[in-house]
Amino acid sequence: MVMGCPMAAGSGTRWAVAIIAVLVVIGLVITLFFLALIRGGETEETVGYGDKVAVVDLKGTILASEDIIRQLKNFEKQSSVRAILLRVDSPGGSAAASQEIYEEVARIRDHTKPVVVSMGAMAASGGYYVSLGASKIVANPATVTGSIGVISQFMDVSELLKKIGIRDETVKGGKFKDAGTPFRAMTGEEKAYFEKLTKNIHDQFIADVVKERRLPLDTVRAYADGRVFSGEQAKSIGLVDTLGSIEDAIRLAGKLGKIKGEPAVVRERRRVSLVERFFESAKEGVVGSRLNEPIVEYKFVAP
Repeated sequence: MVMGCPMAAGSGTRWAVAIIAVLVVIGLVITLFFLALIRGGETEETVGYGDKVAVVDLKGTILASEDIIRQLKNFEKQSSVRAILLRVDSPGGSAAASQEIYEEVARIRDHTKPVVVSMGAMAASGGYYVSLGASKIVANPATVTGSIGVISQFMDVSELLKKIGIRDETVKGGKFKDAGTPFRAMTGEEKAYFEKLTKNIHDQFIADVVKERRLPLDTVRAYADGRVFSGEQAKSIGLVDTLGSIEDAIRLAGKLGKIKGEPAVVRERRRVSLVERFFESAKEGVVGSRLNEPIVEYKFVAP
């Protein structure tokens, strides 16, 4: 009878165990890699010690209000946060979202703690609207702000479709149900309808400027023609309270929050996953952004 070599058998077992261990490690690395691709999240970053000023960043076009309001509510609940600074760098956007953020800022200001707005390069139209609810508005001298107006933009691609042989057939209940469709020219009645709608939303903006800035209605109407102002001009006509940098605004927020000395600064840092970055890039495409824009906007549109 021929016996196998025990050393050879033991060596083979050790190699099998080593290969399995390597495969397990590789599997864990791959799993963690894909989790990093998929997962995002929020963390808080604090600079300094003691009572805090929380900074909430509002950047870019205002498409929705939920994330900014979530941050505001989070910092409102924290007893160590004595004041909130809303950093605005936005040309505006959705009229409804701008109003919702303004209302939340004003509610916190009136019932919980001071809110200071620091304007960046631009805080125009809806970016100015959200600022109205603050205890104080601080602008840089060169900030582009104002643009107290409303805009509705519609595309008409009917001639293009005709050239490539595509025809639209629409069945509707209600004569205005497809008003603003890009597949045909707008009628005079539809244009008058949208002008009336736009005027109503414009009047809401004007009324809140009058209330919050304590300016005469006639004065606000004279400036509410969509024009923009520098921060320096805005201060001279009463649209902002003072001029300064974000550091000046943080110190002012600390003072209003009765913080002694330099306040600590806390802000939320969002980890954006690669998957989120991909979808954000796709959403910001020319066609996608046009189709997703609200019908009526408080937005500054540069020439």
